[in-house]
Amino acid sequence: MKATAVEIEEGPRFAKKLQNADPDKVDELLVILDKDTQHIQQSLSRLNELRSLVIERDDAALGKLLESIQSESDSYRRQELKRQSIRKELATALDCSLEQMTLSRLEEVLPEEKKAQVTERKDKLRLLAEELKKEYLSTTMLLLDCARFNSLLLKSIFDLGKTGMVYYNSNGAAKRSVLGRNAAFVNLEF
Repeated sequence: MKATAVEIEEGPRFAKKLQNADPDKVDELLVILDKDTQHIQQSLSRLNELRSLVIERDDAALGKLLESIQSESDSYRRQELKRQSIRKELATALDCSLEQMTLSRLEEVLPEEKKAQVTERKDKLRLLAEELKKEYLSTTMLLLDCARFNSLLLKSIFDLGKTGMVYYNSNGAAKRSVLGRNAAFVNLEF
């Protein structure tokens, strides 16, 4: 109860501090949030593309996809640094710690127009993040199934000629049954 009362009382004080801060920082943050939305949407598209390329076994296209992801990682890293810088400036303006500087906290002190813009972007990001988690899990499951299938396939190839049965000779020594030395590893005839 006491913490809630303190937050309610601090709201107007934070609003005054935010007015003293650079008003463009909120607009800059909104632009960054829009870029974050685009990045998540692009990540969703890439996960779908990755799954289809894995199913099609298109190694060349997978390589190109990986290269494009790596080339864009620097751009996203710069965006992340800018977001953290803006967040730090807003935290200073609101006289709170960086950990306390959240979109929800910012919404409490903004005028209605800006509050609605922040709320819209926050809700959109939350929905996209949930969708990204689902798509990531689907992609992970596909890749795990592919790895399991490949492992079974390789095991069956390398165990070719082994029946898995153990025989004992007249001396009592264990011996696995294998095909003769001239047995084909892979039959290339069509």
